[in-house]
Amino acid sequence: MKTISSVVEDYIKKKPFLQSALAQGIINLTSLSRIVKPEIQDELGKDVRNGAIVMALKRLSDDLEFRATHKIVKVLKNIGEITVRSSLTDFTFLVSDTILAQQAKLIEVVNANQDVFYTSSRGVNEMNIVLSDTMSGEVEKLFKAEKCTQKAENLSSITVKLPAENVSVPGIYYFIFQRLAWEGIVLYEVISTTNEFTILVNDDQVDIAFKTIKDLKTL
Repeated sequence: MKTISSVVEDYIKKKPFLQSALAQGIINLTSLSRIVKPEIQDELGKDVRNGAIVMALKRLSDDLEFRATHKIVKVLKNIGEITVRSSLTDFTFLVSDTILAQQAKLIEVVNANQDVFYTSSRGVNEMNIVLSDTMSGEVEKLFKAEKCTQKAENLSSITVKLPAENVSVPGIYYFIFQRLAWEGIVLYEVISTTNEFTILVNDDQVDIAFKTIKDLKTL
C-alpha cells in the first residue's frame, strides 16, 4: 500500500538536484511541500496535509544525508593529485576505416615530445583527440583526409586522481559534476579511467573549476 512517505521518496528520487539539495539541508521544506503536494495527492488519490509532507521530507532528508552524502564525502576527502594543463585544442573526427592508422602515427610523434599533453577517446561514431596547441598543426596534417566535425581551442584540462574506493560508492561523479554545474562551469569534455578523470573547460573557467574541485576535499 502506498504511503505518504513512500510516494514522497519516489518523487524526490526522480529529481537528482532536489535530492542532493535536501541532503544538504538547503531547501525550505514547507515551501517544497506546497509545490509537490498536487502530485503527491494525485498519486495517493486523496487529500494530504502539508504537515504530513513536511514530516516525510524531513525524515527523507536525514536518511539521504546518512546513506549517500556521508559515503561520498568520505571518498572526496581522499582525492589525490589535481593537475591542470592549459593551452589545449580539442578535435572531433568521424570514425573511419583509416583513422586508427593515423592515430598510431600521431602517437609516435607524441612519444617523441614527452612534455606534450595528449588524450583520446573513441565512441561509436566519433573519435576525440585533445592535445597541446603546439601539436595542432601535426593533427591537421595527419588527419587531413578525415572528417573533422569540431575543433575547439583555448581549453584547459583538470585531471583528478580518485581513491580506489570510488568504484564502489555510487554518486561520486554526480556529486562532483553537480558542484561544477552549480558554479556555471561548462564541461567541454569528460575523459575517465578507473581511478582518474579529466575535464576540459574553457580557459576563462579553469580557475573556478579548480577551486570547486579542490574545495571538495574540505567538505
